[in-house]
Parts: sequence; C-alpha cells; structure tokens
Amino acid sequence: MATMPADRAPDSTLALLRAGYRFIGERCDRYGSDIFQTRILLAPTICLRGRPAAMLFYDNERFQRQGAMPLRLQRTLTGRGGVQGLDGSEHADRKAMFMSIMTPTAIRQLGHLFDEEWRARIPAWEVAGPVTLYDELGRLLTRVVCAWAGVPLPTSQVDRRAVDLHAMIEAPAVVGPRHWRGLLARRRAERWIGGIIERTRLGLRPAPAGSALAVIAEHRDARGTLLPRRIAAVELLNVLRPVVAVDQYIAFAALALHDHPAWRQLVRDDDEATEHFVQEVRRYYPFFPMAAARVRRSFDWQGHHFPRGRRVLLDLYGTNHHPTLWPQPELFRPERFARRRGDAFDLIPQGGGDHWAGHRCAGEWITIDLMKRAVTNLTTSMRYDVPVQDLTLDLRRMPALPPLDLTLTNICRA
Repeated sequence: MATMPADRAPDSTLALLRAGYRFIGERCDRYGSDIFQTRILLAPTICLRGRPAAMLFYDNERFQRQGAMPLRLQRTLTGRGGVQGLDGSEHADRKAMFMSIMTPTAIRQLGHLFDEEWRARIPAWEVAGPVTLYDELGRLLTRVVCAWAGVPLPTSQVDRRAVDLHAMIEAPAVVGPRHWRGLLARRRAERWIGGIIERTRLGLRPAPAGSALAVIAEHRDARGTLLPRRIAAVELLNVLRPVVAVDQYIAFAALALHDHPAWRQLVRDDDEATEHFVQEVRRYYPFFPMAAARVRRSFDWQGHHFPRGRRVLLDLYGTNHHPTLWPQPELFRPERFARRRGDAFDLIPQGGGDHWAGHRCAGEWITIDLMKRAVTNLTTSMRYDVPVQDLTLDLRRMPALPPLDLTLTNICRA
C-alpha cells in the first residue's frame, strides 16, 4: 500500500483560506503527488487533482454528496436541500428536472434576451461615464434570467435582487460581515422566491409554460409529491444564481480581451475562434475552486486507501492548470483548443463527468452561450476604452472575483 503524503499541520483550514485556489496545487507540487491528506475544519480530508482523479471523483458508486458540503456553503451559496447535495434516485429525479429546462430552444431564448438587453443598455452606458462592468453585468443578468425563468421582477427591485444574488455567491469562504450578508441574502431570496412559487401553485400568478418557474413549481417526485415550498425556492434560485454568476466569466473575458488585444480581431471574424477563446477563459480564470464528496464505502485506488465517510476534495482549478493536461498552463493560449481532443474529465471548471447522470453543472451550456454572446457584443456591438487601473487578480480570495474596479469608459455603439 502506497503512503499518501500528508500535511504536517494539525489543521489546514487557515492555510486553505490564505492560499485560496492554489492550496491543493501548491501542496501537490510540494509532495510530487496528485493526492495528499490533510485536515480541513478539523476533519480528515483527502485532496486530489488531475484527470484520473476527476474520473475517480465522479464515480457515483464510490462517492456520495450527502454530508460532504460544508454547512456554511449550503446556508449561502447552494441552499439546504438543493440538488448539489443529493445522491441516487433522488438526485437523478431532481437533475432530470433541471435538464428538462436546458433545451437548445430555451438556451437560445435566454441568449436572445441577453443580446437584446445588452444592446438596449449601450445608450445608457454612453452617457453614464465610467461603467463598472461587474456590477452592470450583475443587474443585466438578473433582469434577463428572471424574464427567461418566468419570475416577475419589477424594475424597482432589480438592484436589490442583484445585490442579494451576488452576496450569496461571495459569502461561503469568508468570515465576518461579508458572510453575514450572504446569510441574510439567502433568507431574503428564499422568502421572495418561495412566495412566487406559492402564488404560482395557487393560480394567482400563472407561470409561462415550460419556464423554470413552471417546471419547478409543478415538479412532482417519484412519489407524486410536489417539492416543499422552501426546496422549490432553493432549486429555482439554483437556476437564477448560476446565470447571474456568469457575470464573473464575462468580466474575465473582457479582461482577457484587454490583456490579449490580438484576439479582438480574431473573435470578430471567426465563430470557431470565439469558441476557443471562451473555453480558454473558462480554463484559465478561476471559477469554482474545488468540489467536495464523501467516500460511500471503503476502497483502494492507485495503492491509496479511501476509508468510508472520508471527505474528498477535487481541485477543479488545479486540474484546469495541470501541466500534464495543459502545456504551459499559466499562459493564456486559446489556440490550444484548436487541436484539443478532450473529454468530460480534463476541462472541469463547472464539474466533470456526465451532465445527466452526474454532478456536472446543468447550466454549463448556458454559460458557454452567454460568454460567446458577450464576447461578440464586446467586440462588434460597442467600442470602449479601458483606463489605467489595477487589474490584479487575487487568487487567495474565493470566489476570485474579477477586479471589482474593472471599468469601461468612452462607450459608444459600433
């Protein structure tokens, strides 16, 4: 039996918070191994990175999600009782509900709404002076996803709902006021959406047929039972919140266009180049740092023992930067995707494995489509300047948000 490298510290929670996205990768490099053990929140934890590790991690016979996700993350980001923490037939039923929403037609409809809203905002940006891109995108995507999902959203509430959705996204890995804001935002959002679910079920506010609101409000499990109001609210927020979170990737794409201006012309002229550019943004820039699971029953893998109940963390960011998978991983090179023959376990910014049967994000296709549309709008629908500013990316912060002062000036229609 191989000896699994181990962190010497009695607990690595503070080290994880200090290192952020590089925590697992730095230790794997230090130990010369893509697997090591440590303690996180005082609990024994196995950390993994790389394609073989991803193939192992997404084996539902060996791992389960129930009890793996820290409670502070459930109370802010995902909601308690959501699909991310389910296993077996219950997960399959709930995942099928989400996948029924993600049809090609529905994704195109969302994309059209996004394009219309983006172009409608350009005149306001022209006269607004400096535009803080991340904040503007948050409001834009909140309006768009609510309209698409069938969720009524008066104009007067857009800012408040966008702020709450952002607070939920930013809260899990922080302490103090930012975490408390995320907790309060989660409670407000669940009350808001729960009320809409209830009115929809009572027929007081019918939902558009096929919309996320209609599908989730009307969904019945294998026993023929409607989801409890709070769980339905959690799952509808698991549609709204991830779409708003695409603002991170869009802002990263704008940053990449600024740092690599030669690609502006390439993506204007070639849809395939746009695809390669967007995929490299997803690989290169941080999104989810890691995913958690627990060992379903004891087994051995590559000479290492995985005891039943042990928490396991898969390094998503580190796998997307693994030098065996991605030559010169710290260089931004979209052209690498022109010859890539990948699979479901190497590019995993939103999880790996199968969308239908596994825990890969159901909204991944939406993310890619919206990013491609945003890149097109940034390069063909408008012109702008990026003034001198601090655009340093802090990988110690989770989530590592785009530079919050990334501003655009002198915006005008192209």
